[in-house]
Amino acid sequence: MDISTYVLLSHEQALRRRLDIAANNMANSETAGFRREAPVFHEYVETMEGPPPREAPRDARATRFVQDYRARLDTRSGAFQPTGNPLDIMIDGPGWLAVHDAGGETAYTRAGFLKVSEAGELVTSGGAKVLDEGGQPIAIPPDALPTLAIAPDGTLSAQTGPLGRIGVTVFEDDSALSQRGDGLMAGSGGRSLGANETRIRSGGVEGSNVQPISETTELIDILRSYQSSMAISKAIDDLRRDAIGRLGRIG
Repeated sequence: MDISTYVLLSHEQALRRRLDIAANNMANSETAGFRREAPVFHEYVETMEGPPPREAPRDARATRFVQDYRARLDTRSGAFQPTGNPLDIMIDGPGWLAVHDAGGETAYTRAGFLKVSEAGELVTSGGAKVLDEGGQPIAIPPDALPTLAIAPDGTLSAQTGPLGRIGVTVFEDDSALSQRGDGLMAGSGGRSLGANETRIRSGGVEGSNVQPISETTELIDILRSYQSSMAISKAIDDLRRDAIGRLGRIG
C-alpha cells in the first residue's frame, strides 16, 4: 500500500473509535451517574527522508496520521432524579463514591442507588460496599434501619446517633479514571473530601449526562465521514487502475 492508503486507514480507525464511544454513550443515556465520554486524538507526523535522488519532495516529506490518544470524561453533572428512597443520593458537585467490589478492589461510581445488605453494610444496587471517609465499609445496626437519614455532608445517622460519613473522592484530573465495563470506574491518586467540601442530595440519584440528540448527531457525522472515506478510497483505486493500464499500454 502507498502512503495515501495508510493515511486513509488511520482516519478510518479513528472513526471506528468515535463510533464505539458514541454507541456506548447512547446505550447509557438512561444509566444513573453515567458520564459521557469523548475521544481524544493526536496528530502523528511521519517525516519522509532519504538520500538523493530518492529524497521525497519537500511538500510531501511530512505525512500526518491520526493516532488514538484516550477518551476523556464529560464532567458536567446529570439531572437530579427523585426516587423517594432516603438512602438514594446524588453528589451535588465534583467527586465519586468510593466502593469495594466483590474482589475487595477499590472502584468509583456516581450511581447513588444505595441499600443495606443482609450483612448490615451500606452497599450499591450492585452489591459493592460503600466506603466512609476513612476507606472502610459502613456498618448499619439492625435497629437503625427505620430511622436512617443522610445529611448534606454525607453523614449517615439514625435515631441512635451518627453511624459514619459517606466518603466522596475527587481527582485532579478525571481522565485518571477509566471504565471497567461493570458500571464502575477504576482510578488512583484521589483525595477524600472533608465534610465542609461535600454536598450530597438524598432521596434521588444523578441521571446520565448524555444528550441523546447530540449523540445521534455524532453518529450521523461519523456515517458521513465513513462515506467520504470510502469515496476517497475508490478514487485512489481508480487512479491506480488508470496508472497500471497506461503502463501496460506503454509496455
